[in-house]
Amino acid sequence: MLKTVAAALIDHLAPFEFGVICEVFGLDRTDDGVPPIEFRICGERPGEPLRATIPGVMFTPSDGLDGLRDADLVALPATHVREEYPPAVLDAVREAHANGATLLSVCSGAFFLGATGLLDGRHCTTHWRYIKEFEQRFPEAKVDPDVLFVDEGDIITSAGTAAGIDACLHLVRRELGTAVATTIARRMVVPPQRDGGQRQFVELPVPECTADSLQPILAWMLDNLAADHSVAALARRAQMSERTFARRFTGETGTTPHKWLTTQRVLHARTLLEESKLGIEEIARSCGFGTAALLRHHFHKVVGVSPHDYRRTFAC
Repeated sequence: MLKTVAAALIDHLAPFEFGVICEVFGLDRTDDGVPPIEFRICGERPGEPLRATIPGVMFTPSDGLDGLRDADLVALPATHVREEYPPAVLDAVREAHANGATLLSVCSGAFFLGATGLLDGRHCTTHWRYIKEFEQRFPEAKVDPDVLFVDEGDIITSAGTAAGIDACLHLVRRELGTAVATTIARRMVVPPQRDGGQRQFVELPVPECTADSLQPILAWMLDNLAADHSVAALARRAQMSERTFARRFTGETGTTPHKWLTTQRVLHARTLLEESKLGIEEIARSCGFGTAALLRHHFHKVVGVSPHDYRRTFAC
């Protein structure tokens, strides 16, 4: 049961991500039928203001770290990523977890949680921009870069910013039921549950090729996405054997001609979904997929949602 929630604050915290935690767990919604939740704002030195990531904004914890000790949930909002985290706060989070608390991190708060060592051997996530750095800092953690949040039972980690809303509402749904989660979501004017993962929000750059001999081929392929590009035909255009072309292509782009071309077609489809009024069948043909069914298959595999859902979210 979720009766007591404690937010653990440290210097340079992100206001929006902290606000998400306050919005879901800190407001009194008993008039709407939401069970009462005791909400604590905890810091190493209660009463001492902590800086936010926005200059001039300060937050002052009202409770000390002992407020984490018997909490049902300890929430770690996003903060500036740093080399070291306050040892006393890390110890308090570890102690709360040992006492049975569920831990929740939002966005870069995963680094704060990772510094406790409690993510070692666990599945987790964080904002897509931090994935590589996170993997380097915490190699024992099992990072999933494609999801909005990961529920490991006693530890929940979320991706960037708004994904914190998804994770918080998921936890409410898990602990207090669907009706309560829906009530809170309605008050926040957000969907109770979103489809897809953070892949749909990631900028997918066109893979670069450093070999001068392949640049004209890549440019030609991009200009002719609707054409049927076989390795044999591409090798002839590059004046190489098929084996040499395939080896050179993989060595320079990091992937096979087929996978590279499929990704470029999906990227082009994504642009058309955002900026054009073309139907799915027309987009499929113009991108070289031929049929809407094939477009849906590859689009969902790369982006994580269907073309229809992507357009609904991102169309101009």
